[in-house]
Amino acid sequence: MKILLTSILGAAVLVLPAAAPAKPDETDKRAAIAQCKTERGKTKATRQAFKATYQSFSRCIHRNATEEAAERRAAARNAAKQCKAERSDSSFGSTHDGKTFEEFYGTNKNGKNAYGKCVSTRARELKAAEDAADAREVQAFKNAAKECAAERSDEDFAAGHGGKTFEQFYGTNKNKRNAFGKCVSSKSQVSYTDPFGL
Repeated sequence: MKILLTSILGAAVLVLPAAAPAKPDETDKRAAIAQCKTERGKTKATRQAFKATYQSFSRCIHRNATEEAAERRAAARNAAKQCKAERSDSSFGSTHDGKTFEEFYGTNKNGKNAYGKCVSTRARELKAAEDAADAREVQAFKNAAKECAAERSDEDFAAGHGGKTFEQFYGTNKNKRNAFGKCVSSKSQVSYTDPFGL
């Protein structure tokens, strides 16, 4: 039962950030800046993909800072739920070296700070899991940009894609100028916004 509850709450972390509006703080903004710098990368391909996705560095910061804030709030909310479940679990001691909830998490003399310590510990763990997922997404984005750049410069691209050029194969707007961004989006599962508004 405890494993099932942990799995359900863990899955909730992945759902809640998209739905929970939160105002970013300075920590969220610093994390967003670091993520945007990493995502933008240093190659021509990653920079072009970055521009196709965000249009500007400030838009990247805004989007990622908002996401960071939502992740942080969801982690705290889900950590509180996990800790309440742990605190009320009658078999807690059997899985925690025979210690009670207060003995396991508490750091002061009487263990009264156990709930707060549990929540902060669990929130850090949940947020770290989200940060790791963000890092994997950034790497997938950069890999997709490099792959799309290689495809775009491949002279034999049309031969393997039904006679279509790179622009014809990936482009969806009238002049096919969104082909590179659509290619990156399709390979990395990162949402794409047409920088030309077409």
